[in-house]
Amino acid sequence: MSAATPAYLTRPDGQRLAYHALPARRADAAEPGIVFLGGFMSDMTGHKATSLHVWAQRSGRAFLRLDYSGHGQSDGAFRDGTLGRWIDDAHAVLAHCGDGITGLGGRLVLVGSSMGGWVMVRLAQRLRAAGTAQQAAGLVGIAAAPDFTEDLLPARLGPEAMATIARDGLIAMPTAYSDTPYIVTQTLIDEARGQLVLRGPIDLDLPVRLLHGSADADVPWTQSQKLMQAFTGDDVTLTLVRNGDHRLSTPRELARLTATVEMLCTDIAAAASDAGP
Repeated sequence: MSAATPAYLTRPDGQRLAYHALPARRADAAEPGIVFLGGFMSDMTGHKATSLHVWAQRSGRAFLRLDYSGHGQSDGAFRDGTLGRWIDDAHAVLAHCGDGITGLGGRLVLVGSSMGGWVMVRLAQRLRAAGTAQQAAGLVGIAAAPDFTEDLLPARLGPEAMATIARDGLIAMPTAYSDTPYIVTQTLIDEARGQLVLRGPIDLDLPVRLLHGSADADVPWTQSQKLMQAFTGDDVTLTLVRNGDHRLSTPRELARLTATVEMLCTDIAAAASDAGP
């Protein structure tokens, strides 16, 4: 699965964005397509993305996973990225696939992991503002990290590291998830201030399912709690996974994720069928 050759979308600046897209094979046109949005310095070959891909393929659902610029198999340097650029990347690939991939041009369930939980909110807002046929019909956050550049990074790095970023423009952070250090730039922090979502209500009245590990050492579960409370809709739930870490990628946790996405898709399809044409 991870070795499969991706498709590419070439952006106007010449950079290529890598993605894998599955067309829907189900007869039920009310079934939403599913979009997986990865985390900070993550890519679309991780366990959550590929597990959902396998499930979607077996069940005949439309599915999209992608690499933002500077991530995975996409072009670009990670240090040049910003949250806004990565939201643009996701929107560009989604719009492209919506034109040619059956099941990705209408109702969608956005699944965001860690930073991807921030991207999914902003992408849902952007789709609603655009008013096109592509619309978020539901959201699933996994250890969601909205506003992490303001709420989490300063305390995690400390004043000395923040001063280094301000002086040098960036800092390299060692991480347990990769041999390559995370690069945090002042540009990333500054640009993200225009993307914050927890500073007021999130006016998206749609079903939201949030999963978070109680033992997450990277993003505290209270960040998902803040996100839950920010949504203006009533159909929002937060599931705390006892002793779950940030990845939530054990076989049991992946099965819980798949079941959560499947149930949400079923509920959305049923609601659409009840509403009629």
